[in-house]
Amino acid sequence: MVAFDRVFADPGRKVSDFTFNAETAQVFDDMLDRSVPGYREIQRMICELAGDFAADGTAVYDLGCSTGTTIRNLDALPQQVRLVGVDASEAMLEKARENFAVSPLRHPFTLACRDLNEGAHVEEASVVVLSLTLQFVRPLYRERTLRDIRGGLRDDGCLILVEKILGEESLLNRLFIQHYHEFKQRNGYSEIEIAKKREALENVLTPYRLKENEEMLHGVGFRAVDVFFKWYNFAGLLACK
Repeated sequence: MVAFDRVFADPGRKVSDFTFNAETAQVFDDMLDRSVPGYREIQRMICELAGDFAADGTAVYDLGCSTGTTIRNLDALPQQVRLVGVDASEAMLEKARENFAVSPLRHPFTLACRDLNEGAHVEEASVVVLSLTLQFVRPLYRERTLRDIRGGLRDDGCLILVEKILGEESLLNRLFIQHYHEFKQRNGYSEIEIAKKREALENVLTPYRLKENEEMLHGVGFRAVDVFFKWYNFAGLLACK
């Protein structure tokens, strides 16, 4: 059973900065499913693209692995790879360990608690996934994080990046946000929940424009960058070394 997200449902609860603590970890799968447009299709696409680049004897990383959903899906890869999950939240990693204990993975795997603001530490990777993670890395360190990832990728490897983004123009950005809120309301979130979560994320999540992400990826040396998913203010990019 997936726990239902009610973290911001209490109208009397004081809003503080969003954290990936134990309370969030317990409901995070439901939070993603109801908060990220096309989340299940994005997951399918990530694994499909990973299968195009994964190579026997290499590592496949999920940086910001949270409760292990993406790693679980990547476990279906036919290649003989080692799965590596990295997250800055020990509560998230503990939830991932619980999930894998109930239903063991086929591939060998490791989980590591690391803060990407302090470096990515990628080695012998054919695929690196950054799904809704880079947006939480401080802007000062994002380029370094991407350089670390590129440096740890094989020459024929790839980075799969999914991010919340800003519109290129203020009017369109407002419209995209409005339609995103309508999406969350259709998924059962109240106006209070939407407003409180947005306030909680204000100082924690810093989105870039799509073009800024593309330019940053090219700037650190990825030779080819293309968009594989776009929904209003969410985008998925594939970057090849």
